[in-house]
Amino acid sequence: MLDLNQIDKSWTLFLDRDGVINHEKEMDYVLNYDEFIFYEGAKEALRIFDETFSTIIIVTNQRGIGKERMTEEDLTDIHTKMIGEIVSEEGRIDKIYYSTSLDNDDPLRKPQSGMALLAKKDFPQINFSTSIMVGNNVSDMLFGRNTGMHTVFLKTTSPDLELPHAAIDLSFNSLIDFAKALQKS
Repeated sequence: MLDLNQIDKSWTLFLDRDGVINHEKEMDYVLNYDEFIFYEGAKEALRIFDETFSTIIIVTNQRGIGKERMTEEDLTDIHTKMIGEIVSEEGRIDKIYYSTSLDNDDPLRKPQSGMALLAKKDFPQINFSTSIMVGNNVSDMLFGRNTGMHTVFLKTTSPDLELPHAAIDLSFNSLIDFAKALQKS
């Protein structure tokens, strides 16, 4: 179980993107930055996380590229502008990892742990036992579990998911609610 009081600056935060930081498009993909809409409070949450975590990583499945609905350049543009807005609000993202594969068994596609292993290679200080995965899907939670992380589920897109759930340590309504709970701990 995750005790928020244990978290200090040595911990790592892994975040999903769509449905966590920004609104997920129903039955579609965020194809360009005009379609990228931050959740209310998300940039404030990322500022709080900057003060709380040593490393902040985004891990995101981006099947829209694999389906040729968008290009990697489109994704890079979205991420560059997203990070610009986050930094302008005194937040931080250390690196973004993404999987474009259509194959659910691809080692880089969540819930497989490939993106976490890439992050560990780039940031050797990451310890998965002192890492948290925040996401809005069970696949995000399984990604965290498969890598030995703690998990935080956001009810943004699946508010009716039955809890408690074996793959979920804590749940919150939104990213800012999780950030405010961290501040209180």
